[in-house]
Amino acid sequence: MTRGSDTILLAEARRIALAAQGFADRRPAARADRRHVARVLDRIALLQIDSVNVLVRSHYLPLFSRLGAYPMEVVDRLAYGRKPRGLFEYWGHMASLLPVSFHPLLRWRMTQAERGFRTNGAMARFAREKRAYIQRVLAEVYDRGPLAVSELTEGAKNQGSWWGWGDGKMALEWLFYAGKVTTAHRRGFERIYDVPERVLPAEVLALPTPPDADAQRMLMEIGARAHGIGTAFDLRDYFRLSPDESKARIRELVEAGRLKPVRVEGWKEQAYIHVDAAIPRRLSTQSLLSPFDPVVWMRERGERLFGFHYRIGLYTPKDKRTHGYYVLPFLLGNRLVARVDLKADRQNRRLQVLGAHAENHAKVAEIAEPLKEELARMAGWLGLEGVQIAAKGALAQALR
Repeated sequence: MTRGSDTILLAEARRIALAAQGFADRRPAARADRRHVARVLDRIALLQIDSVNVLVRSHYLPLFSRLGAYPMEVVDRLAYGRKPRGLFEYWGHMASLLPVSFHPLLRWRMTQAERGFRTNGAMARFAREKRAYIQRVLAEVYDRGPLAVSELTEGAKNQGSWWGWGDGKMALEWLFYAGKVTTAHRRGFERIYDVPERVLPAEVLALPTPPDADAQRMLMEIGARAHGIGTAFDLRDYFRLSPDESKARIRELVEAGRLKPVRVEGWKEQAYIHVDAAIPRRLSTQSLLSPFDPVVWMRERGERLFGFHYRIGLYTPKDKRTHGYYVLPFLLGNRLVARVDLKADRQNRRLQVLGAHAENHAKVAEIAEPLKEELARMAGWLGLEGVQIAAKGALAQALR
């Protein structure tokens, strides 16, 4: 970017975005600890949750991508430990683990859910029609909590499929969305519900609730700082704000000098750069990214920034998957250069590479060694004894 110019080169935009996500920071020389985890969380603001465990639960992966091997129990203690509770579950960018300090910033969303907004049609209809039942469920959580759905005295049974929620699950999820209950801990991946007063720090619950516009503006800025640079859609998507909620907030952040309108080479849309964004001269990153990492979770942004067309195979019918089931992008420098389909074979203690594909712009010879290093690092982190290359193709052959 030339002095005084409002146009940013695409390569610069990539470096800005990756630096904002912590990829300009050096990994710890020794095993990462709680301080390092806190530093990353301060940058990326949240960890998206997903149920799939073919490799490892998704909320653990963004920290590994930035820190290398670290003890996963640090996240467990922050999210589900008794004291100090540093993270809580709520709808941030989809289902997420968020710093407890964000609770006041999300109360407007809880209030909207209670009033019938922000939830899907079936849940809103259920809340209207079964208000008395929901109140009985809430009273039971108060009296007997923490509780799993299966422990409710009425309406505990789900109805068939994974998403075939029974009345008990529907009631608890509505109460969760409305902020009346929260996650006390998880049993396996099953959510155990309790009231916020018994889970979250009293000093956090006592914090004043900001006006909706102020909370949305703060969330918008947190997302902008975490992205570094992006379009209005990119910035509001970080916390899934609506266009109506975000349009005025962006204008206010520009007027306050927190965001600067810029143009990015090749982008059609107006972009904004955060006032604290850095532009590293180069990046020496090599990282495997979760499908739910903020770098790639918004597919259209990934295509604009990296020319990387990416769809998650686990949500795609088997006959339509192009690269596998649980495919992790591989970041090298400031480019996404490969995608690797991985599975943790816990019985045989191997990290299986079921697919390994280089991007068209990348050279296999330059990818293979750093990718092998990251695969070995991941296997060690997961307590596996080695890497098994089962994939065909030029990149798989180079890995072998």
